[in-house]
Amino acid sequence: MDPDEPDDLMVPLKEKSLGGWGLLQIGLGTGFAAYVMWAGFLMPGFRRVPLKLQVPYLPASRAQVDNVMGLLQGRCGKLVDLGSGDGRIVLEACRRGFRPAVGYELNPWLLRLAAFYAWRAGYSGKVKYRREDLWKLPLLQEKLLSELPEDALVVAGRFPFPEWTPIGTRGEGIDKTWAYDIRVLRHEKDRRSQGTKV
Repeated sequence: MDPDEPDDLMVPLKEKSLGGWGLLQIGLGTGFAAYVMWAGFLMPGFRRVPLKLQVPYLPASRAQVDNVMGLLQGRCGKLVDLGSGDGRIVLEACRRGFRPAVGYELNPWLLRLAAFYAWRAGYSGKVKYRREDLWKLPLLQEKLLSELPEDALVVAGRFPFPEWTPIGTRGEGIDKTWAYDIRVLRHEKDRRSQGTKV
């Protein structure tokens, strides 16, 4: 028997059953691997966040990136991605000419992954990723509405702004994106405030 042949090496393993102890080891190993993924990638994004606001990390799919870029078609300038995850949207925006392209993310592991992807694609000096807790920004919608320039476009993926009316949407399900025009939103806000005055 030649020990270098894979079939000969597998014969003792094929003849032996796993048994209870083997199944327990596989179960514990799988559980440990799941815990490492949770602790390393997902849990850091949940720290100090109220339970009702916790959003699990779901990487942007190719369809979602295409939907965001489709809503931004014909535009250029600065791009900021709040909750940028592994940086896919920021990286694609930079590829399409948005400068500066900046991503904000709370999870340090995802920031490292985003930096690695940018380095691997040759964009490490062209994109920026910053660690920021977005839940510490009071009233994010009001902050965006008051501080963004008049021609700004806000694009939300997976989670729309509930109090804003979008000017367009793309995609379906978890890949759906919403576009909000700051000029239109300010006009709506002014109209509502004038309507409530007596």
